[in-house]
Amino acid sequence: MKIPVFTVDAFTNLPFKGNPAAVCPLLCELQDELYQKIAAEMNLSETAFITRLNPADDFSSGARFHLRWFSPTNEVPLCGHATLASAAVLFYKKKNTNSSLVFETMSGELHVRQKGDSLVMDFPLNKPVLQVADDFKAVIRAAVGDHPVQEVCLCPTTKKLMIRLDDTCDRSVLTSLQPNAAALLASESSGRVKGVIVTMLGAPQCQPGYDFYSRNFSPWNGIPEDPVTGSSHTVLASYWSEKLGKKMMLAYQCSNRGGELQLEVRDDGRLDITGQAVTILEGTLCL
Repeated sequence: MKIPVFTVDAFTNLPFKGNPAAVCPLLCELQDELYQKIAAEMNLSETAFITRLNPADDFSSGARFHLRWFSPTNEVPLCGHATLASAAVLFYKKKNTNSSLVFETMSGELHVRQKGDSLVMDFPLNKPVLQVADDFKAVIRAAVGDHPVQEVCLCPTTKKLMIRLDDTCDRSVLTSLQPNAAALLASESSGRVKGVIVTMLGAPQCQPGYDFYSRNFSPWNGIPEDPVTGSSHTVLASYWSEKLGKKMMLAYQCSNRGGELQLEVRDDGRLDITGQAVTILEGTLCL
């Protein structure tokens, strides 16, 4: 069996930046065990598998596809950067002729359309709920140590715990965090948390004018730190939109690779996430 595979750096216009995802366009479904083995072999935060909904379609003319995402350890219900990467493969490598594509996923229908050199993803908006910080004392300490925390929220839909650093913190506090993956795992084993977002107020008055910064840690999914995370921004956009009173925001994820996301909270309660993507590898899996 030969399976085409692409490695795409998402949320960047430069190679070796943003968040890399593997993308496999498949002519037929595979067994779940094989999906997981391929994702473990690729060893990126996510590997995306695209299949046709209509056997008469091909990847150049079809407008609707089935999409699944696997981390090295498990299937995940929502992944932004691997969705962006999948659309980039179809639009740029398969030369898909449609102006927009629809992916049927575990999180419902996700639409992606072209906009100049960028791609715009239509994603759900996931509102986090304010929590009592003491209820998550161990996780907070494992994530940010003794740095002051302004608010703690939990998104029950995504199981992401959002920790907002105090506004007195400099950006260097966020970028210098080095949480231990094993310590994070040990701090929370109830199942209510599957990822930790650490965020802080940005500097919109300084160019390029980021409204907020973040980092994302998900050892529960086999990902010590995710470089640029679309799914986390479905939570962050909801939170910061309310705090800042803004519908359109520019965000930066401060991992070592780094990535930029343009966000628009729509009146219909959904979120547009805009980003670019660069394909850096094309190959074949021989099984």
